[in-house]
Parts: sequence; structure tokens; C-alpha cells
Amino acid sequence: MPDDEARAPRAQWVITEPVIAAIAARAAVGVPGVVRLEPGLTGLASQVARSVRQKINGLAPAPTEGVRITVAHSAVRSNLRASIDMVASGYDQAGAVGRAVQREVTRAVADATGLAPQAVVVSIMDIDLYGTGAW
Repeated sequence: MPDDEARAPRAQWVITEPVIAAIAARAAVGVPGVVRLEPGLTGLASQVARSVRQKINGLAPAPTEGVRITVAHSAVRSNLRASIDMVASGYDQAGAVGRAVQREVTRAVADATGLAPQAVVVSIMDIDLYGTGAW
């Protein structure tokens, strides 16, 4: 039996940061009290570049605005961090919404990829007093 295991082909899989960002974005906007995600200037530039690249390849881009993923690889393991920039509803406690986003993003990323983020940093960029998402 050990010889069979040694001869079994080994597979390597790679999950890119934009895929993890899409998972995190979907999880974050699903949390009650999150009005929208805010991309910021850096996020807008990277989103445009990624959208163009995906359109050229015939892919429909998944929304990732307001989410940044960093993965640092070492010889021992990978360190995954997520940063979420969001607008909270004025009808909810911003701190409680931020903690709920941290929990949900951590759970969703771990469930979908098998990689548990070591940190999920949530920045509340604005509070929408009317909770409508309109500017």
C-alpha cells in the first residue's frame, strides 16, 4: 500500500488573490448593516486593470471592489490577510457590523478555499445615515 501512495500523482492547486477577494466581497455585502463596499483610489485602479484582463479573456469579472487580499508565502505556510473597506448603515452599530463582517469573511474564505485568514481588517469609510446606499 505505501508504494501505491508514493506513485499517486500529486496535484498542486493555486487560488489567486482576485478569487479570494471575490469570495470575501460577496460575504461582506451579505452582512446586515453593510450598505456597500468602497474601492478607494488604489482599488479602482486595480479593479479596472483586472476587469480589462478578464474581458480580454472572455470572463465575467466578479465584484471585488473594496477588498484587498495579501498572501505572504513562507517555507512553512501561507499567511492570508484581507482588508475590507465598507460603508455601514446608520441604523446599525458600526462596530458590531465590522465584527460581523470579520467573522463572515473569515468563515466564507475558509469554507470556499480551505485557507483561514490570519487577519480580516475592516475599515468603515462612511456611515450612510439613511441606509439606502445612495450617494
